[in-house]
Amino acid sequence: MSDFIVKKPLNNNVLIAQDNYQNEVVLIGSGIGFNFKKNDSVEEEFVEKLFVLRDQEQQDQYKKIVPQIDEYLLQKIIDSINMIQKRSSEILNEKVHVALTDHLLFAINRLEKGMAIINPFLSETKILYPLEYEIAADIVDFLNQQLDINLPDGEIGFIALHVHSAIYNRKISDINRYSQLITQLINIIETKLSIKIDRAGIEYIRLVRHIRYTIDRLVEGEVVQEPKKIAELLKTEYPICYNLSWKLMKIIQQTLKKPVYEAEAVYLTMHLQRLYQKYE
Repeated sequence: MSDFIVKKPLNNNVLIAQDNYQNEVVLIGSGIGFNFKKNDSVEEEFVEKLFVLRDQEQQDQYKKIVPQIDEYLLQKIIDSINMIQKRSSEILNEKVHVALTDHLLFAINRLEKGMAIINPFLSETKILYPLEYEIAADIVDFLNQQLDINLPDGEIGFIALHVHSAIYNRKISDINRYSQLITQLINIIETKLSIKIDRAGIEYIRLVRHIRYTIDRLVEGEVVQEPKKIAELLKTEYPICYNLSWKLMKIIQQTLKKPVYEAEAVYLTMHLQRLYQKYE
């Protein structure tokens, strides 16, 4: 029995097929869509890459996108996804094929129309996801060279979120929501304490990472021990930062719909007090 039966070629290098277990798969290979027609048998030696889109909506979306893309561009996007796989020890979430392809098409289309690509969360993304940001920077450099375009630095941040989503199997919508939340909280901190935090400074990096790990703990339901004596001390000695910390915790709680524990407010108070003292 052959390895795959062709169901539908999408372009010269991509086709939809069925494997021996009746799973619908996407096959990628040089000329594979040109050389094989519907119901043809395809041996594994002709396949350079295979992935399964188990979600019907993802399948339908990919089938719509691929025939509309220039084949050279599609190959460079596939090469970009391969770059992510080579740099990661994890098996990528297959949704990255649809999500990143769709995103890059949108970004390149905006670029060609002269529309600005602005990323308000770039500095936070670079701190939150350093490996993903590094991979995304390489992808942007690769695409700019191969396609003779000029995707801006802001695009590195957007692609980094897709890289994180692919590696850690997290929804892009959730990742975006957390990034926006962190930016919102930092803006509130600067306003309430009447300070402007140096985005290149170590204090900013520590603060962003602390908030990120707080969010991760709350999402995962991890409970941190409550240091009662320290809480009382901070409440008395640093009321401004302690009250601000609780205000921020309430915003996190409302956004995540998760309970917040006093220990988290205590540890955030310590960060805020250090910042306050430095900039005061």
